[in-house]
Amino acid sequence: MHAANRVADRIELSILVVSYNTRELTLAALRSVVRETRHACYEIIVVDNASSDGSADAIAAEFPHVHLFALPENIGFAAANNRASVEARGEYLLLLNPDTLVLDSAIDRLVDFARREPLAKIWGGRTLYADGRLNPSSCWGRITMWNLFCRASGLTGIFKSSEIFNGEAYGNWQRDSVRSVDIVSGCFFLIRRQDWQQLGGFSPLFFMYGEEADLCLRARAGGARPMITPEATIVHLGGASERARTVKMIKLLAAKATLIERHFSGASRFAAHMLLTAWPVSRWLAYRLVYALVGTENYREAMTAWAEIWSAHGLWSGGYPMRAKGPVIGKPNAVPNPAGA
Repeated sequence: MHAANRVADRIELSILVVSYNTRELTLAALRSVVRETRHACYEIIVVDNASSDGSADAIAAEFPHVHLFALPENIGFAAANNRASVEARGEYLLLLNPDTLVLDSAIDRLVDFARREPLAKIWGGRTLYADGRLNPSSCWGRITMWNLFCRASGLTGIFKSSEIFNGEAYGNWQRDSVRSVDIVSGCFFLIRRQDWQQLGGFSPLFFMYGEEADLCLRARAGGARPMITPEATIVHLGGASERARTVKMIKLLAAKATLIERHFSGASRFAAHMLLTAWPVSRWLAYRLVYALVGTENYREAMTAWAEIWSAHGLWSGGYPMRAKGPVIGKPNAVPNPAGA
């Protein structure tokens, strides 16, 4: 009997999927979960954020055993995962993006890794693009003053392979070794349900982007040491429900501004906001200079995009708007504003 159908057994793992206008990708992701997860006794909970492409009906038709919640409005990635977690019964929660494909028993391998490394408390794997190239977004380094300076000054772009100057991306590390990291991406994110509840889940301040960084930083302040293993590898296409690069960058900057508000203090918070604001300005100036010298279309497009991002700074420079002041589940955030990110 398939692990997903052993209803009499204790549920070991609750797999949470949040979908938004990704019908075919979501169906493919769910098929890969069922095909590749043979050992863990699991349930699947899908929250559909008011998709207009028939996602909910298609999921219900093909996967009647999935716990499906079709919402009347898009409440965002963070709130939707919080909603799904309330229904979860598993010892562990696995957040899985709808634009992923599980490879070679990756979920089983990740759960096994978690049992071998319990002190990490948050676990992630290795992600690839569809063509097999590394997708480095499975994990990140935390925001620091130095990382912000490197972004604003252009050092990150010049020395992409350096962990010194490109610390948030861990330089050229190929995610091919077991390693402690600051932040595990929400695309493939494993945590014990008890720890998730104690942390209060994702902060409702975040709509999309930044929520897993905030949760990991709060968990690290409480003693967690998130880890990545290459044994668990998936395909993550990335950005399947976020088509416009400019819109995505505005949301990313809003997330970073919110992280600065929550994880920096005093003068460092002010300085961090200044460096974040300088980032799009420096990118625009750099592309403008290169375009003036070279004149190729791709540089003109990049220059225009960064100009649009800067012109929208009123939308992102203050961070996400205050929709709520605390978590929506469990206990209050363990460390609401730890200083010195």
